[in-house]
Amino acid sequence: MRRYFAAALLCAAAAGHGTLAAAQVTDSLPEDLNVLFWSQDQRDVAFRTMETVPKVAVHPVKAGGTVYPLPVGAPLAIGADVEAYMAKQRHAGLIIVQDGKVRLEKYALGYGSDGRWTSFSVAKSFTSTLVGAAVKDGHIKSLDDKVTAYIPGLKGSAYDDVSVRQLLTMTSGVRWNEDYTDPKSDVAQFNLQKPVAGEDVTVSYMKTLPREAPAGSKWVYKTGETNLIGVLVSSATGKTLSDYLSEKIWKPFGMEQDAVWMLGPTGHEISGCCLSASLRDYARFGQFILGGGVADGEKVLPDDWLAAATTKQADIDVPGRGYGYQWWTNDDGSFAAQGIFGQGIFVDPKRKLVIASNGNWPTATDPEGVGAEREAFYKLVQAAVDREAPSS
Repeated sequence: MRRYFAAALLCAAAAGHGTLAAAQVTDSLPEDLNVLFWSQDQRDVAFRTMETVPKVAVHPVKAGGTVYPLPVGAPLAIGADVEAYMAKQRHAGLIIVQDGKVRLEKYALGYGSDGRWTSFSVAKSFTSTLVGAAVKDGHIKSLDDKVTAYIPGLKGSAYDDVSVRQLLTMTSGVRWNEDYTDPKSDVAQFNLQKPVAGEDVTVSYMKTLPREAPAGSKWVYKTGETNLIGVLVSSATGKTLSDYLSEKIWKPFGMEQDAVWMLGPTGHEISGCCLSASLRDYARFGQFILGGGVADGEKVLPDDWLAAATTKQADIDVPGRGYGYQWWTNDDGSFAAQGIFGQGIFVDPKRKLVIASNGNWPTATDPEGVGAEREAFYKLVQAAVDREAPSS
């Protein structure tokens, strides 16, 4: 299953600091500059410095003055060699926050707590949360509204029949191919669409797609639809995603560092991908979700939002798993944001647990079993927390 892919065709060379000097990385880039074909060394550098890649534009997500505290707690007895696990995963950073305290925090690959790392499809869960904020603010009246009420450029297309809710759950029924091995797939082509004046490039491409199933009847993973969600939020709020994220979460919740969000060719955030933040701030986002979407004492999300967003709304044909509002769900009540090359935020409300990881897997997806090993690690951490719980 290609569930970790995000559409980010990076038409530039990597620059910055890391395992290779910037000049070496730039000189050694292949002719095809798709991130999927960069070398591991090139990715090690670029993933922490996406905003410095030539021709890449970003918007800042400004942090505020008061930082949400993450006090250090007692080390968690996981019962595993964490350094070996991180090496196999090629994690640049791993943090475990349980009951509001940091139980483990480790870094590698020359990365540290003061740096940012790209998110890839982890950004999808941030984008969907902004939909919730827009509903709470009254900018989006109902998830049952048609998408075209907020994106008029889609009128007359297969999206005439699609609701905001169906966009969130990737059940639009509009045909889409997310195969990254196919250069003619939609996910490979839609960022290459020639922009139309006054229209986001994603809209220009998505309105050409045909319907393959009735709206609401079929789940298919579609990065392009998350990009549409971002356009919808910006259209409804009249604000950039970066500014709205800063206003609703980044500043009031107390993120420690500014984040940056990569822009597409028509100047809109690539909302299915490419938010770059620090590992601790990814963990803080997990804490924001764990705490019910409250920031600075104010509820940012509707009362029923997270209960729906983080539980199965669509069947993905994987036992025990599902898809919510741009969150991967587990039948035990836990859920996760996930991105290619090992990015992740895992949240387990029952255990008051957040695990955030930044990484550079050997491959984008999981032919070597690293994803399964990560799931097994999550279970080890859950078991460690359970061992500490007082017996009833």
